[in-house]
Amino acid sequence: MSRAEAGAEARAGAGATAAGPVGPVGSVLPDRERRLWWTFGLLRSEVTTTFRRWRTLALLGVLAAVPVLIGIAVKIETSDGGGTGGGGGAHGPAFLTQITNNGLFLVFAALAATLPVFLPMAVGVIAGDAIAGEASGGTLRYLLVAPAGRTRLLLAKYASTLAFCLVATLVVAVSALAVGALLFPLGEVTTISGTRISFGDGLLRALLIAVVVAASLVGLAAVGLLISTLTNSGIAAMAATVGLLITVQILDTIPQLQAIQPYLFSHYWLSFADLLREPFYWGDIGRNLGLQALYAAVFGSAAWARFTAKDINA
Repeated sequence: MSRAEAGAEARAGAGATAAGPVGPVGSVLPDRERRLWWTFGLLRSEVTTTFRRWRTLALLGVLAAVPVLIGIAVKIETSDGGGTGGGGGAHGPAFLTQITNNGLFLVFAALAATLPVFLPMAVGVIAGDAIAGEASGGTLRYLLVAPAGRTRLLLAKYASTLAFCLVATLVVAVSALAVGALLFPLGEVTTISGTRISFGDGLLRALLIAVVVAASLVGLAAVGLLISTLTNSGIAAMAATVGLLITVQILDTIPQLQAIQPYLFSHYWLSFADLLREPFYWGDIGRNLGLQALYAAVFGSAAWARFTAKDINA
């Protein structure tokens, strides 16, 4: 069986007849349930396919290694009794200075270190390859033969990309927590506001921060999906998405462009640090989530308009 046939068969789902998917007793399901069956089967297959690829596993491996390197570097630097460098600031450097006192801060430091570059680049690779990769591999046209339709296929691709956003963020957080527990003591957490909270409360905040970081990548995923519908080359789509990411990051650092910076999808990425205040400060976090939703709506709609009208020649 060819790669195209195998991919299409996996996405078509098991237990289908010429008239549609069958129920537990072999009866043909009604149209509404049949559509739900196809949608769920397609989504499950796309998520499974995404996480089975060696490229995805390699990306997750690199992300998991970042907290290890940070933890080892901090441990070596402080092994003689000295402190870590960096000093002030409420983001990465401030977290680094507290890792030696509480290994849980390695989670916050690792997320702050990976969010500007490593996490979004990994998401850019997955999103950019979503449609263009199928086209360049010759499987896109065969996929569209299944009764899922272009809209459901696009939604499944986007959902699998969002699943990667969450899993990748959790991989960083779990790796950092494991390394922090092995190399440093754990205990009560001192918030940015100066108050102390229990380790359990700090762990819950770390989980909430990981979710917020994953949600911060929703807009980039939509942009990457749009780019993926504009070309039949997976490599070109991935390169364009990553290139756009780098460009936006540069624009966000130029003082003369302050007027447009609040509208860049990366501008509020590090606002998750406000979840370490007592009480929470939701201002920038709310702006970040609202901006990501706006990007998802605008660029997701553009991707849908492009993909549904695209001439599939692959």
